[in-house]
Amino acid sequence: MPNDPVNVLAVVGSLHRDSVTRQVIQHVAERLRAEGCSVDLLDFAQEPLALYNPDTAHDLPGYAALQVRVDQADVIILGTPDYHGSFSGAIKNFLDHFWREFAGKLFATIVASHEKGLTVTDQLRTVARQCYAWSLPYGISFTEDIDFKDGQIVTETFKDRLQMLIRDARVYGRLLGHQRRADLANSEPGFLARHRKTQEA
Repeated sequence: MPNDPVNVLAVVGSLHRDSVTRQVIQHVAERLRAEGCSVDLLDFAQEPLALYNPDTAHDLPGYAALQVRVDQADVIILGTPDYHGSFSGAIKNFLDHFWREFAGKLFATIVASHEKGLTVTDQLRTVARQCYAWSLPYGISFTEDIDFKDGQIVTETFKDRLQMLIRDARVYGRLLGHQRRADLANSEPGFLARHRKTQEA
């Protein structure tokens, strides 16, 4: 199997200025880079994404460049706060824009929540399934001021689970990314067949 770096798109799904979601995603991005992954950090506070409108979204400035970044990713890490038992509007907007590009890729989820984030994790895994993406069989959640405080991870349990996610995103992202590229390049049947580019004569 090629030793090309795993391409990770780490998405910050919070617009809050002092977001703990952002800080944790930045930590994960740094650790993934240290383990040899190529990591692209997408922060909607720095790169606003217009509200999805299917009539105009694909023609807006910046859309094509962001589409390339999403398309290049083997792994999509979604960081979101738990807003009333669901994920943030920023994450929903992102998912609405790029659902075609998610097919065959690996989703990993990190949720900032005071309620364990279980419904949020389940909803994101449902979206992954609807978009023909894979998802890790678990999600990570953490609680501000308990697991993460003053910019630091303060519980061993959270630290260990993050390290597990970092390892699994790297390992399974490589496997799935390799298979996805192979499936797109060959002519065998499979769910990625519809995503193959038509070869011009």
